[in-house]
Amino acid sequence: MKKLKIYLDTSVISHLDAHDTPERMRETREFWDVLRQNLGCEVCVSAVTEEELDKCPEPKRAVLLQHLADVSPVSIDETDEILRLADEYLWLGVLSRKHYSDLLHIAYAVAAGCSIIVSWNFKHFVNVRTIDRVNVVNSARGYPQVKIVPPTMLILEGDDDEL
Repeated sequence: MKKLKIYLDTSVISHLDAHDTPERMRETREFWDVLRQNLGCEVCVSAVTEEELDKCPEPKRAVLLQHLADVSPVSIDETDEILRLADEYLWLGVLSRKHYSDLLHIAYAVAAGCSIIVSWNFKHFVNVRTIDRVNVVNSARGYPQVKIVPPTMLILEGDDDEL
């Protein structure tokens, strides 16, 4: 069976240590427990994720990097294909230039074959408008559909569930 590839945007990782939003932090940590069990999935991040984490102040940055290491993510390298896809998303109005880094997250995930993008960013990622527009571009350019979901949609119930 082919491994499920899951892309993590920075918002998910940063909520592992977000004491100002305790409910989201708890839910994110539950999701992290699922990832640590490695139930047939591959966790992916990108250079954009890594750059955004590098901007976090210490000691939060060290805490987040340790949590990230616990799930052994694959780091996706930047390619011309990713940059072209992000530009396509921009040109076709998925998001504005102001949110180009969000388009890069999506392009990294799609070009790397991730079927799910996990994010707490409801304004720019996890909303019907963005998901529909991304998938219209993906269909037109020969890429598969991608699901963009919050971590809570991947928290497992029961012992025999798999992602």
